[in-house]
Amino acid sequence: MPSIRPPCCAFSKTETASRLRGRIESILGWATVRGYRSGDNPARWKGHLSEALPKRSKVAPLEHYAAMPYADVPALVARLRQSSPVSAQALLFLILTAARSNEVIGARWSEIDLKNKTWTVPAERMKGGKEHKVPLSDVLLDLLRNLYREGDGDGYLFVGSQPGGPLSRKTLTQLLKRMGVDVTVHGFRAGFSTWAAEQTNFPREVAEQSLAHVISNAVERPYKRTTLFDKRRQLMAAWARYCSSPVVPKRESGSNVVVPIGAR
Repeated sequence: MPSIRPPCCAFSKTETASRLRGRIESILGWATVRGYRSGDNPARWKGHLSEALPKRSKVAPLEHYAAMPYADVPALVARLRQSSPVSAQALLFLILTAARSNEVIGARWSEIDLKNKTWTVPAERMKGGKEHKVPLSDVLLDLLRNLYREGDGDGYLFVGSQPGGPLSRKTLTQLLKRMGVDVTVHGFRAGFSTWAAEQTNFPREVAEQSLAHVISNAVERPYKRTTLFDKRRQLMAAWARYCSSPVVPKRESGSNVVVPIGAR
């Protein structure tokens, strides 16, 4: 087998390189199934490129997403609920559903079932490639009912600057920067996970299902066929209540802050 020597830039952009390889593998796989090509897939990782190239973790250290401590989330949610731009509504929707940005940016009205209080994200927009049904809290239902709806068809929930188009993928990140919030959009999922572990009695599996995490343990996977939807609805309702709770002013050193009775 000939040696494979990718450009040096591939090692400095491991995430981009990994996504590009995956897309090339998918395209070549599609072409093979439809008879446009034959033979092994040269972009396949397992049992092929994995034997010649180093793992991503060996090339670049794993970087965790900067996350907002869950104790600070209610204050941010309060600010977002007082803001009218569609980007603020999209970020609020993202936080309260613990969803990924691409899932929210691409959300369409046909995916929303107001009667049954659910949002169904299609498989093609899910990281795990499997359809994911998200329970919608009453706070989210109010948000959706007050959203501007472009036309009567299957438009985007959060319309961008171009008529009929979605928000830019950078919009939510730019919003956080304008608000002076130094965290990543993806980091809110970590905040939700930590809150669920530290502040609730829900089993870890419920939070993992809410985040649509793929079960990596091959032994456990066959026994996890349920989506735990009813328990997930309870968990997401509790998360929405927590995020919407009154904000208690922080006590500064040497100052007397009066906290209204019942604010906690």
